[in-house]
This record gives sequence, C-alpha cells and structure tokens, in this order.
Amino acid sequence: MLQGKRIAVTGALGALGSVVVRTAAAAGASVAAIARTSASKASAQPSGVVLFGDTDIGDAAATDATLRAIAQKLGGLDALVNIAGGFRWGKVANSGVDIWDEMYKTNLLTAVNATRAALPLMSANGRIIYIGAAGSVKAGAGMGPYAASKAGIAKLTEALAEEVKERNITVNAILPSIIDTAANRADMPKSDFSHWVQPEQIADLIVFLLSDRASAITGALIPITGRT
Repeated sequence: MLQGKRIAVTGALGALGSVVVRTAAAAGASVAAIARTSASKASAQPSGVVLFGDTDIGDAAATDATLRAIAQKLGGLDALVNIAGGFRWGKVANSGVDIWDEMYKTNLLTAVNATRAALPLMSANGRIIYIGAAGSVKAGAGMGPYAASKAGIAKLTEALAEEVKERNITVNAILPSIIDTAANRADMPKSDFSHWVQPEQIADLIVFLLSDRASAITGALIPITGRT
C-alpha cells in the first residue's frame, strides 16, 4: 500500500511510534525513525527503517538538520507522521505554569518544528499526520494542560490543511482516547484494558491516511476511541 513512499516518523521509539514504524515499513515504505534516544542504544530496526537518533525536535535547528539529512538519505520526503508527545496530569487550580509550558512544548511546538522543517522538502501529494487526542474535544478533570496543547494540534491541522492544499498535501489528525500501552496499564491498573485502543489499530489508520486511497481526506480530526 505504501510502496515507494518515503516517510519520517517522530517519537519513533515510543509505544505507539515503534508500532507505526513497523507497520509502515511492512506496507512497503522507506521509514526514517526520529528519536531522542541514541542510535547506539536503540534496538535493531526492521528492514526498510533508518534510525535518526539523538534528535531533540523541541530544537528547531536540530529538527531542520535531521529532516534535511532524512531527505538526502531517502532521496526525498513524501510524508511526516508526528507522534512525539507526552502527558502530564494537573488541575487548573493547582497545576504550576511549568506543566502548561511543558505540554505546549512537548505536544505542540515539536509538531510545529517538524512540520516547518519537512514542508520545504516534501513532494507534491505529500501527507502530514498528527496525533491529537479525544480529550481535546471533551476534556476531563485534570486534563487541562494536556488537552489544551492537543487542541492546538487540532487547529494546526485545520489551518495547515488550507495552507498546503494547492500543493496537494493532505493534513489530518487522529484523536485517540486511552491507548493500550504498558505505561497506561501501570498508571490505571484497575481499568478494563479491552476497552482501550490498540496501537496496531492506530497504525493501520495512519497507513491508510498515508496511502493514495486517502487523497481526498484533509483537514480531518478523526476520533479513534475504542469503547472508552
């Protein structure tokens, strides 16, 4: 489905990112896996995957350099999948400004840096995909800092889709609820894990959005919430 596609993935060694990298490579893509972890400390990557480690995409200059290196290595760039991010819980009344700043930098600024670096390198008919959050539509107590940063992803998606539509680049965001990861199970041990979204389900949706079959979909905020 993705034969010949050259794809960069941020947050590529995380619980979701590693599944997306593996799934995209299995679908025929050449994948550049972007991560903060040093390549020397990371496990071996699947065939078709090149790891670009030691990259802080919170740093605009470092991100620019990495994306240029990726385009040179792969012979161009067809898609960017922004998975890097994080979560901090904090109620508005007693969460420090540092948490809000961290969520903004971790979830929104990283996506902006990667996007700005990728756009000049991206081919026509390119693809940009963000990981937003279902909580950005309806946030629960204690999710203010996280949900606000992910709401920024939603508006970034909509605005950028309009800006690049003449280049036939599509821009979409996926809005998961709780993803079934080891970390989430440890944080919520009494939950019914069978109701959560599997990383593989999100990866399958991403592969579809990267494919030619999704060329008419842009500016979409797509919920994937399982039974939560």
